[in-house]
Amino acid sequence: MTLRTVLALSAALLAFSAGSVAVDGTIGPAVATAAAAEVSSGHDDTAHVSNAKLKRVDSIELDAESLVFRRGSKTVVETSMRDAVTTVSLLNRLLGTPSRTQTAEGDGGACFPAGTTYTWGGAVRVAALATAAKAGNAVEIRILRDAVRSRSGSDVELTGPDGVQVGDDIHDAITDAPKADKVSYGSDDAKAWQLLLAEGWAPEADDERDPDAAADEAGHGTNGVSALTDDTTVTVLGSPMPVHAQRSC
Repeated sequence: MTLRTVLALSAALLAFSAGSVAVDGTIGPAVATAAAAEVSSGHDDTAHVSNAKLKRVDSIELDAESLVFRRGSKTVVETSMRDAVTTVSLLNRLLGTPSRTQTAEGDGGACFPAGTTYTWGGAVRVAALATAAKAGNAVEIRILRDAVRSRSGSDVELTGPDGVQVGDDIHDAITDAPKADKVSYGSDDAKAWQLLLAEGWAPEADDERDPDAAADEAGHGTNGVSALTDDTTVTVLGSPMPVHAQRSC
């Protein structure tokens, strides 16, 4: 892998850790300040799923706007990425206490805002946002492995849409995808891609928004859940993660 590719992917992963977005090899603007979610019961109906049912979960799917907890083909519970408290609460209950990385205000400039990132087993990373992003999401989620150990000691499989996992070779999907859904970080001898797997997080219409808001959003790319690859092997799954965003810090 060339130095250019290594630097691009390293910048991307570092940005994800801080709740920012990396596209075209540059670090994009953080959608909102990441902060520790105050996890409490009763915030949403999904928080009332019993521990017995949650313990049976054997896979988690990252969709463009939600996390889906499943046992086999059956959905046990689905939590919207518009709800940081419930998302973090369910992951805590299933996977145990996460590690936390906190960034002090001003330490990282505009690209790395103050806040807390939660990581379970080095496999699931969630940045809870202090305020919802313009698109509506309250968390940013990254999947870094194909499985994670649950609180009870069993393995929980981690996937993206259509079963895509970290470690999968997605050569055909990259080849078949339209140019609008992918972007290359690599060079001739070392390819690295970002591929949009499922579109989501389109900004919602708001009559009270600044009339220049649409113009201000130009260049933000197409948002959704994406895969980052080393050559054609998936290394990260993440949402929201825009393709072909133009802006940088």
